Amino acid sequence: MTHSLQFRLLAAFTLVILVTIGAVFFFINQATQNEIRQFEQRAEETHASRMQFELSVYYSRQGNWNGIQPYIEQWGNLYGQRITIADANGTVVADSQNLLVGMPCPTNMTGRPLSVPWEGIVGTLYVAPQSSGADLTSFLIVYQSMGRFFLWGGALAAVMALVVTFLLSRRILSPVRALTLTSSRLGQGDFSQRVQTQDKGELGELARTFNLMAGDLERAEKLRRNLVADTAHELRTPLSNIQGYLEAIRDGVVQPDTATINSIHEEVILLSRLIDDLQELALAEAGKLNMVRQAENISTIINQAVAAMQPQASAKGVSLLTDLPDGLPLCDIDSHRISQVLRNLMDNAVVHTPEGGTVTVAARHQDKWIEVSVTDTGEGIPAEDLPNIFERFYRVDQSRARATGGHGLGLTIAKRLVEAHGGKIDVQSELGKGSRFTFTLPVPELIIP
Repeated sequence: MTHSLQFRLLAAFTLVILVTIGAVFFFINQATQNEIRQFEQRAEETHASRMQFELSVYYSRQGNWNGIQPYIEQWGNLYGQRITIADANGTVVADSQNLLVGMPCPTNMTGRPLSVPWEGIVGTLYVAPQSSGADLTSFLIVYQSMGRFFLWGGALAAVMALVVTFLLSRRILSPVRALTLTSSRLGQGDFSQRVQTQDKGELGELARTFNLMAGDLERAEKLRRNLVADTAHELRTPLSNIQGYLEAIRDGVVQPDTATINSIHEEVILLSRLIDDLQELALAEAGKLNMVRQAENISTIINQAVAAMQPQASAKGVSLLTDLPDGLPLCDIDSHRISQVLRNLMDNAVVHTPEGGTVTVAARHQDKWIEVSVTDTGEGIPAEDLPNIFERFYRVDQSRARATGGHGLGLTIAKRLVEAHGGKIDVQSELGKGSRFTFTLPVPELIIP
């Protein structure tokens, strides 16, 4: 209970109310104390002026201070102050406490002069400051006159805090509870769960972010399932072929001649290539791909890759061209891995370009990068397939025929290899007009012309 958000909200509201009431009480008490002190000061000033006047009249009538002691004692009791009278020589002639009479007046006292018209100063009036009870008085005044209002106000505020906390916590906790329930179902494997909320604030933003995460998890889970299914399918095909050949040889249906052994060997090579690609893809995605990077001439690498792909393009009647400007700077790359990227892209372009078409490999320098592109005049890629073109085993041609794109890992591996170099790979395509794959490679800063 003490860890719930509702309890914390209630505690926060209650604390704010108590602090507010305490602050109001404190400032009212301080203001009352100031008023009481000012009133006491004015009263003391009035009393002192009155005594000063009456004492001057007394002396003018008597001609001396004889008989003044009873009056001083009476005034001391009346005003609650210690009153002392000293004559012109500084000797105490009257004291409200009757302790200093006949003694010299203490020098640490400040008094008011007493004078008569024909003699001048005839004595001094000393009035000791009255101990102020403003603190206690102001507290009693505030408590007695306003205490019940604070008490009822605090009770009313506490009730309002409970109501507001209940309503506000329901509104705040509603998306939180929805998030908790949805995340629980998501953790159980139901990736279709989404949080429904109309909140426009931070909790609404949290819910939308959660939904995006859930969408990514659902998509990742779908791709994982597809990966398992596609891997099983791709492995099953060559294994089934090998098994079929071996069973046929065992049953005497097929002779283990050179043609049969070559067919089995081709299936083994295909199976080995698929396993190698899967292993290489796993290493690339784990960031453990072994690369030997150094300054390389990208034009040389492109020309070598084009020369290696030329027989396949010529056999299909596709023109394979290059567009390489002079003076391209060196690239900081692993030449073997980038050659693999080029072969994958060119192989994909040649496969999807009809006879008489053209595949062009170009490069250009842009700031700290070399942009390499492979452009074909083939069939193009539908717009709905472009976001998934670099996913594992994804093929625009869903027939799974190897003649139309292999096992579907080439583009995925190319993307991971380019990203391992710190670059990016992208594709633009228009259905019926062809595709253009581009990727960037870093140029070492020390060799930028």
